[in-house]
Order: sequence, then structure tokens, then C-alpha cells
Amino acid sequence: MAQVFSSQEIGKILDKPSKGSMRDAYGEALVKLGAELKDIVVVGADTTGSIKTSIFGAKFPDRFFNVGIAESNLVSVAAGLAIAGKIAFASTYAVFAPGKCVDQIRNAIAYPNVNMKLVASHAGISVGPDGASHQELEDIATMRVIPNMHVVVPSDPGSTARLVEILARNYGPFYMRIARPDCPIIYTRDQASSIMLGQSMTLRDGNDGTIIACGLLVYEALLAARKLATEHSLNVRVIDMLSIKPIDQAAIVKSATETGMLVTAEEHNVIGGLGGAVAEVVAEKYPVIMRRVGTQDTFGESGESRDLMIKYGLTSDNISERILELKNLARK
Repeated sequence: MAQVFSSQEIGKILDKPSKGSMRDAYGEALVKLGAELKDIVVVGADTTGSIKTSIFGAKFPDRFFNVGIAESNLVSVAAGLAIAGKIAFASTYAVFAPGKCVDQIRNAIAYPNVNMKLVASHAGISVGPDGASHQELEDIATMRVIPNMHVVVPSDPGSTARLVEILARNYGPFYMRIARPDCPIIYTRDQASSIMLGQSMTLRDGNDGTIIACGLLVYEALLAARKLATEHSLNVRVIDMLSIKPIDQAAIVKSATETGMLVTAEEHNVIGGLGGAVAEVVAEKYPVIMRRVGTQDTFGESGESRDLMIKYGLTSDNISERILELKNLARK
């Protein structure tokens, strides 16, 4: 469990939030690393402009391959490049990979344990108007049960860039999930440099409960913690669980032991995602009361991103309500 942010740093994040794009951060990080690591290659599937890998292609055209609307081929080509000794990045929308490509991911990447990195954008319900057919809410669950696969979920542009570096410098299959909309910036470059594979980041300390969040819900978790502090005098810990697999078991057990209750928050089905992963840890290591904020085993619908987050219960209000629910339960 790494780094606790100061109250001043959290106040700056919440009071005057600057926004940025995870997709821009991904493309820019690839270009920066590509200049240093000559074995990096990037494969796209007709979404290279949207996911910003096209800027890598403009800089390194001989290491950039667009296979068109053929996601299964995307995965297989990237796997072949990895087998040939390259550090292969492949990117498309999450609904297509892993959505359409589990067979290729399992048998061409994970089973032979090749050095391929699958980065999926437009994950979760925040895709918005594209609707249920494009709102991938099952990908974390799908990917974390595949042997050899690592699963990471950045929460802002800074953590995105740092995780791209981690993917590039660590051998093996990785899945990274990024969001479509611009989001509040949480980490400075220096703060993001503390992020390590398999470790969480404690953004706010506290002993009255713990919120463990990932992705866009990390910012909502910070808002919830401030609301609980100002309105209910509760000092709640907030953890950014960037690494879903391997997961930071030590941080989970420490928080369960010290705060007595956990709420997980994710832009994903509560079944099999971050909430499921945390529940597995506490069930075996240190059972405590917990609640899971996420979509409740349902598909989404077309709408504006923020409206959908509200309708499906993915806001700071929902997170704070779960903490209060557990507090009331603990008093009985």
C-alpha cells in the first residue's frame, strides 16, 4: 500500500479539478517509450485515431500495423509479433477486445504466456450514447480469470501513462482498461511514478471505513470521503486499486483489520470485477462487512455519460450511502 496524499493535495484535486484524457495519455506514453524501446510495436483495428495510437504510427510507421475491423486478427497478429520478440501493444474498444476475442486472448496470448499488451478503451457505461451494445461491463471479470493475465485499471491520465510504462517494462500478457470521457486529474507525474505493479495507492487515510475503487470511480470515492467527513464526521480511507490482478492483498487485509468495513466502487458489473476480487480476499484472509458499488448485473442504455452514472448508481452519493449503511449495521 503506497503513498497517502496530503489533505491539501486532495483539496486541490476536488476543488479545482483539471481534466485530461486517458486515451491521449496512452498515445503519448507509447511515443515516449517507443523512442527508447525499439522493440515496441503497436497494432490497431480501425480505432487508431480514437484511441490515439495513430500518433505512434505517425512517429514510427514501420512499427505500426492497422488490421482494420478484424479484432480477432488484431489479437493474433499482436501475439505473433510478441512471439517474434517484440513488445506488442494492441488496442481497440473493450466491447470488441476482450468482447469478441476471448478465444484468441486465451490460446494465443495467455496460454503461451507471450509478451503482448491489450489496451481497451471505451470500457464501462461512461461510453454513453453508444448504448448497451458498446458498454462493456464484463471485461475485468473475463480477463482476471484467465491464467497468466495481468489486469490493470488506471484512474486518470497520469496513472495511465505510468501503467503503460509498467506494461512495456514487464514481460507477459497484460490487459489495461481505459475510459472514453475526459476525467479529473488525480496524479501529478511525480506522484504517478510511485505506482507499482501489484500495489494499490492510498489517496486518503482514515479508520472509520475504507473505500476501494478503480477507474473513474476513484474520483467519486474521494468526493464521497469528503462528504462523509463534512456531513457525518467520518474519516474514511480511500484506496485506488489500480492493479486488479495481481491484487494488493496486504492493503485489503490491512484496511479490513483497521477500519472494519469495506466498500468497493467500479464502473463494471459487481459480479466478478473489483468487488468480487476484494470479496475473495477478505473471505479467506479477514472477513468483514462490505458492500459493492457497480452495475447490478444489468446492461446499460443510451444516454449522456453523467446521466447514466447517476441512474446506475455509480456516484459519490451511492458510495457514501453504502458506508453509512455499514456504519448503521455495525452499531446494531
